[in-house]
Amino acid sequence: MKVIIAGAGEVGFHLAKLLTIEGHDITVIDKDSDKLSQITHQLDLQVIDGSSTSISILGKANVQKADLVIGVTNSEDVNLTTCIISKHLGAKKTVARISNVEFLTNREKLDLANIGIDELISPASLAAKEIKRLCKESALTDFIDFDKGKLSLVGVRVEYDSKLAGKTVGETRDEAAYENYKAVAILRNNETLIPTSDTRFLVNDHAYFIANPSGFEAVLEVFRKDRVDIKNLMILGGSSVGYHTALALSKKYRVKIIEPNKDRCQWLAENLPDTLVINADGRNVDALDEENLSEMDAFVAVTGNSETNIITSLVAKNHGVEKTIALVENIDYIHLSQSVGVDTLINKKLIAANFIFRYIRKGEVLALTSLHGADVEVLEFEVTGNSKIIGKRIPEIKFPKSSIVGGIVRNEKGRIPDEDFRFEEKDHVVILSKMECIHKVESFFK
Repeated sequence: MKVIIAGAGEVGFHLAKLLTIEGHDITVIDKDSDKLSQITHQLDLQVIDGSSTSISILGKANVQKADLVIGVTNSEDVNLTTCIISKHLGAKKTVARISNVEFLTNREKLDLANIGIDELISPASLAAKEIKRLCKESALTDFIDFDKGKLSLVGVRVEYDSKLAGKTVGETRDEAAYENYKAVAILRNNETLIPTSDTRFLVNDHAYFIANPSGFEAVLEVFRKDRVDIKNLMILGGSSVGYHTALALSKKYRVKIIEPNKDRCQWLAENLPDTLVINADGRNVDALDEENLSEMDAFVAVTGNSETNIITSLVAKNHGVEKTIALVENIDYIHLSQSVGVDTLINKKLIAANFIFRYIRKGEVLALTSLHGADVEVLEFEVTGNSKIIGKRIPEIKFPKSSIVGGIVRNEKGRIPDEDFRFEEKDHVVILSKMECIHKVESFFK
């Protein structure tokens, strides 16, 4: 696939990295020669120094042969214009990053596809959706549902009192109900491990399991985690992410948002009728105490300052808040959540890049999700009549070592496969895979 990326910032770089791993023909356009130089030192792709709204620059990039043009510069106007021009010059599909969500809410009215824009992405809106997903289960560091809960991916921190602490994956098979869940990844010291039977669970690991409904409860039990329903939630920061998060969560939870700017508070109060808006400086611990921080079930820090978000989340954790989520600007911070004590660190640019990557693969996989801080993707495939794995057992299939089959949904029931399990047509298969071997894993299902 020939892909043109307008914008060499963090979104553009991460997206280019994902696509070059798969061998796509990538061209990155940007006016910042320093950013382009950094990209070429790390990735094997073509770069063009110039404006993506220039017809001549797009011509140099062979836009007329492009399968996809993606506008992810910091300028909404540049992104929209790039997509419109590119589509009229022959690009097959276009995706534009935006900040004004009115475009999303008025998508049908504007008929954007007709003017050359096939897909819009709002990093703030996507981050809010991710926060909503992460708040579903307070006891877990991550939680993803497949096929309406028939299978789930659960992430949990290994603590001193965990029944699995110090045991190998093979030894855990003696645990009750182990046939209903399976270890599929371990995040340890910023390294993501695909476990084998000899892999040992260590204290402070982030362990990920695929489980059916019975196994989900068993995972909570072996890790001595109690399910706590989130009722009260505090958001620090009335940014665009804070607003969208409150909008997404206020129908289900009692949401309180803390914002130091009075004018912004006025706007938030007018546009969030179901949210309590407090004008206060959340960096002040006394101010958070006055707003009953210790009574919150979840704390979400989404100010424009990464350090503030991390530190206040740690303060919330120290006050007994069950679930903490912090927004960070630096992608490199994502891997710190395991060591600093915040349940989950998220980066809206990384979320946006992963969303675009999933959009590109739409139709090839049923679902594709990233785990925050872990270098693996979670994919769901359907076994078709042409799939190479029909009738075979897992040991007979040479899946890459950097991937693992987690679970299967068959006849509306989630199953954790053993070595005798044989794949059948219409099975839905959940697999964890490192990025470099997704393409090979995918080939087994074609």
